[in-house]
Amino acid sequence: MRLLSVPPELSARVPAEERGRGRDAVRLLVGRRAAGEVAHHAFGELPRLLRAGDVLVVNTSRTLPAAVDGRLGEKPVVVHFSTRQDDGRWTVELRTPDARGTTLPRPGGPAGAVVGLPGGERLVLQAPLSARGERLWVAAASMADPVAYLHRYGRPIRYGYTERDQPLAAYQTVFSVESPDDGLGSAEMPSAGRPFTAVLVTELVSRGVQIAPITLHTGVASGEAYEPPYPERFSVPPSTAWLVNAARAGGGRVVAVGTTVVRALESAADVHGVVRAAGGWTDLVITPGRGVRAVDGLLTGLHEPTASHLLMLEALAGPALLEQVYGEAVCGGYLWHEFGDSNLLLP
Repeated sequence: MRLLSVPPELSARVPAEERGRGRDAVRLLVGRRAAGEVAHHAFGELPRLLRAGDVLVVNTSRTLPAAVDGRLGEKPVVVHFSTRQDDGRWTVELRTPDARGTTLPRPGGPAGAVVGLPGGERLVLQAPLSARGERLWVAAASMADPVAYLHRYGRPIRYGYTERDQPLAAYQTVFSVESPDDGLGSAEMPSAGRPFTAVLVTELVSRGVQIAPITLHTGVASGEAYEPPYPERFSVPPSTAWLVNAARAGGGRVVAVGTTVVRALESAADVHGVVRAAGGWTDLVITPGRGVRAVDGLLTGLHEPTASHLLMLEALAGPALLEQVYGEAVCGGYLWHEFGDSNLLLP
């Protein structure tokens, strides 16, 4: 796909409900691969774009207030809590606060550095998460219950393209539920599900579209061009595996709501696309060369031209349609990022 530049004015600076009548007051750009065509719709038209027998698979992970102010020596920093490891340590990203109330990237580390946190708690940086770079570090946290700590002292992660801080509720989707076992959630919102409302879900179900859940706890977004996603914790329940397999056997389409759902389903699928209940950690990276096996369509937001997610979109849609979709999005003034407009890619 030929890369496009996205004008800064196309960044969604506030949630949709501050720009219109509600969460679903966003636009929907639909690309159909077989026809090679792109069409413009309102998000509320989604039930008429799907068919009875289709399955929408959604991510139920809740968004955590994962940004906490801290100090590294005499310097203020903002800690983004990304992912809890199995041994209780956390993957974190340290960033520099700026005058606009957001943050800027900073060099990672150093090893052994102690970050002071509110309430007398602290983080000890131990090592980079990966040899690919030093943006994310593994750290030992002093608090007994880091998730409860985040809910007391944290706030949602936000970046410079947004206008101001928003309450945590603005970063939850209608599908989000608290993780029953450990209270974990996502560092950043699984934002493809954000425009859905209870009314829209009811209309989908009344038209014969099934809704099936998975859970994938997302880490912090990539800060580097084409940096692949890091391992994330996921779960595909038996009921979802059954619904997906039954839909495909009966001629229905499996439409993932978000790239997180694609990653989870493809991690649970065999080489023939049969999905089985699965859970744990996934390090799967979906590229055009690998392809997709269990997913037919994708509902997602609009991604930066340097985001590794575009490789997954190209695997689903093909380079020609994807280039056409993104060209139409720029020309049509569609809005990018988590509070922006939506894109539906169909077979």
